[in-house]
Amino acid sequence: MHTFKLLVMSAILWAGQTLAATAVQPDDAQLQYIGRVDFTERAAPQLSWPGTSIEGNFTGGSLAIKLDDVLGKNFFNVFIDGDLAHPVIVEAAKGGKTYPVASDLAPGPHRFLITKRTEGEEGATAFLGLELADGGKLLAPPPRKQRRIEFFGDSITSGMGNEAADGQPDHLLNEKNNFMSYASITARNLDAEAHIISQSGIGVMISWFPFTMPDFYGQLSAVGKNDSKWDFGSWTPDVVVINLMQNDHWLIDDHKRLVPMPDDAQRVQAYKRFVQKIRALYPKAYIVCALGSMDMIRPGSKWPDYVRSAVAQIREEQNDQRIDTLMFEFTGYTAHPRVRHHQANADLLTAFIRQKLDW
Repeated sequence: MHTFKLLVMSAILWAGQTLAATAVQPDDAQLQYIGRVDFTERAAPQLSWPGTSIEGNFTGGSLAIKLDDVLGKNFFNVFIDGDLAHPVIVEAAKGGKTYPVASDLAPGPHRFLITKRTEGEEGATAFLGLELADGGKLLAPPPRKQRRIEFFGDSITSGMGNEAADGQPDHLLNEKNNFMSYASITARNLDAEAHIISQSGIGVMISWFPFTMPDFYGQLSAVGKNDSKWDFGSWTPDVVVINLMQNDHWLIDDHKRLVPMPDDAQRVQAYKRFVQKIRALYPKAYIVCALGSMDMIRPGSKWPDYVRSAVAQIREEQNDQRIDTLMFEFTGYTAHPRVRHHQANADLLTAFIRQKLDW
């Protein structure tokens, strides 16, 4: 974390410098976008989902990124030349701004990767392009990954509080880093492209706000409940990982917010209906119904059984052999999982997918 803070301070100091630059427009064909990106305005594509990324190769001694953030609450990682351990962390100010992220680079080709640390509840960010050193140019992008994984989840999948210290509040935006969530780590482990459809506080039957994942999963934009539509035919995953119901557990069992309270069979059916919606979209994908690693999977909890029952019914009724369950380990840590928990969960999920798909 100390290194991260130094890099953030460096980015702030560089922001005041004026550099001769070669502009790269956001619709440049050499830029590689990953995730649900809204290209309605080609000159200002909107990034809203956690983990959404842009990567490319370039020449020149410096790099700056241009963003126009709606709320001034988003954070981004920028990695240079594959150094994934030392991101430059950009705190996006409200409005349009240029953020220098690399300087004094050696001659020759370089690589960048931009990833959205935060999620839709922090609002959308328009990507307005790059500035390279005078004489620099964009090169052909890296080859796209052939494997694809899509994740549907809540704050755990988003990476809420994963960089917070143990025992400290885990709601701070600068300590939310989807890149170090189990979802993003698993995708890197498997050399797969990931789409991460997650929202902190969301559930299948009830959420901490007036919409649920069945209302939300088909959107192009992750900013609240809206009328945008994602084209499911434009990107098809090989694997789908669903990790939901933690908020259902809290709101139904602990806070008694759903009236009348659903019985066990209704809980199973609600989850089953959502999984069937995903199966209808992706008939050939391998679906992993995961849970955890928060208190929903503690010893004695009924929620793992709800998921197992729903999956067993789907397997039997539809003769669906490409669906299974995976329970992450409950370590006794009841707050949002920290990076070490995400790494352990990613190791488990990675091994599971490798076994099932021979990856």
